[in-house]
Amino acid sequence: MNVSEAKITRSYHQEDIQQILQIAIARQAHKGEFSHEQLLEIAAELEISPESLEVAEREWLAQQGELQKRQAFNIHRRRKLQKRFGNYAVVNTFLVLLNLVSAGELSWSLYILLFWGLGLGLNTWNTYLSQGEDYERAFQNWYRQQQVRQTFNTLLNKWLKIGR
Repeated sequence: MNVSEAKITRSYHQEDIQQILQIAIARQAHKGEFSHEQLLEIAAELEISPESLEVAEREWLAQQGELQKRQAFNIHRRRKLQKRFGNYAVVNTFLVLLNLVSAGELSWSLYILLFWGLGLGLNTWNTYLSQGEDYERAFQNWYRQQQVRQTFNTLLNKWLKIGR
């Protein structure tokens, strides 16, 4: 089989082409970032219309925005979890010490420690689980709260500026 026959018989699925191009672009990107003009040139060479590229770029920007919102939500959930761990440690340390001082042994405080710890463990599981219906519902609730806060702050700032 000669070289021309090898070129003719090669065919790729769309996913394969995307992966190959991603690898090639990643290797080429060692020079730094690509400009918008370079992006247009690459699209033109791949016979992608400027309109399709613009739609794809808008979709990519929307995806990046969604990703940033989800990252902020995950950070928020982890901070809440850290606060709960802190509360758990402080309160249970106090209760264990109170139990030791009053009874001379650990008795009733272990039940509180274990049951609260079970709840905290389940909460930790849910915090680090970042998919599924419960996660989506929690994310949507958090995002609505963020929008309400932002709207309220905007209105308050406008009101304060008018009052000056």
